[in-house]
Amino acid sequence: MIKVTNLSKVFRTEEIETTALNGVSFEIKDGEFVAIMGPSGCGKSTLLNILGLLDSPSGGSYELLGTEMSGMKERERTHFRKGNIGFVFQSFNLIDELNIYDNIELPLRYLNIGAAERRQRVTDIMKRMSISHRAKHYPQQLSGGQQQRVAIARALVANPKLILADEPTGNLDSKNGREVMTLLTELNADGTTIIMVTHSPKDAAVAQRTINLFDGQIVSDVKNEL
Repeated sequence: MIKVTNLSKVFRTEEIETTALNGVSFEIKDGEFVAIMGPSGCGKSTLLNILGLLDSPSGGSYELLGTEMSGMKERERTHFRKGNIGFVFQSFNLIDELNIYDNIELPLRYLNIGAAERRQRVTDIMKRMSISHRAKHYPQQLSGGQQQRVAIARALVANPKLILADEPTGNLDSKNGREVMTLLTELNADGTTIIMVTHSPKDAAVAQRTINLFDGQIVSDVKNEL
């Protein structure tokens, strides 16, 4: 599924050079649930952005779904990302001007999927996420937990092979956080590969593996006892 080899990322300005990732290497198999942990500024989100094709590394190589990403043109990267990767963000990233149905449907419109199939997929995923009764509501009318359910539904509606979650419980209370982690665990049990950045040891413990970063390097990669 994923193979990362000697990945590096350096941010440069006229006066400052900051190394965010330094020689990171690991592999993730199909169907794994992997947590990435570490202190603020250790490179967690940078790594997730590179894996999600939202950013490019400064060096090294990485494969997603057996395809080498290094050297891929931006248009090809965008097409690959839309067809294969779903994102779940801490801040939900919902569009306030669109109702819940339209927010979830949006990735399917980008993929030029026909209206009948869009309707069926959105209806099915809203039912699975227990938010069908909120279809005509707007994000600001929902609780944080409900908004995160919408964000997960939007990430799943295009049937991605990989879910990338950046602090998915960070803006939630403990009850809603537990519910979101249960949803992610169920998705993984169905075969979805998940990579999750988190500060929470409790959330990380749900994953099968935890990769710990410090100063842009992997300091441990351990299997969790589930």
